[in-house]
Amino acid sequence: MIRDRFNELGLVLPDAPKPVAAYVPAVRTGNLIFVSGQLPLRDGELIAIGKVPTNVDVDTAKACARQCALNGLAIVAAELGGGVDGLDKIVRIVRLGCFVACDPSFSDPPKVANGASELVVELFGDRGKHARAAVGCASLPLDVPVEIEMTVEVR
Repeated sequence: MIRDRFNELGLVLPDAPKPVAAYVPAVRTGNLIFVSGQLPLRDGELIAIGKVPTNVDVDTAKACARQCALNGLAIVAAELGGGVDGLDKIVRIVRLGCFVACDPSFSDPPKVANGASELVVELFGDRGKHARAAVGCASLPLDVPVEIEMTVEVR
């Protein structure tokens, strides 16, 4: 049961974040849920702002990526219904897309993306192993350092 895994890791599934622009949080087609890009919001506040590594160190950016993934899972849970228990319907985390607002010379977006990747594997084991893109970019919405999108297969 995913609830047990959340408890073991000391995690709480947050409320699903509301969109900050003109889009929907997720779209389901068949057995796939495509989750829109999630920002590092915790309790309605941004964890960090600015570019990696000038304004935000790699460890903080990695924590931001972890929170983004947790927010994405909250969106999936809202789509499936049943709160954290709804996440038991996840068959596989298919893909994560990680965008890192960074200085042009920063070559470690994968280290930042590991925050999200490690979380879904910790929670789902082999079902959490996924394809991934980790991309550096010039800027992100609200000047956040990280944005994560995900695709999830459900039953």
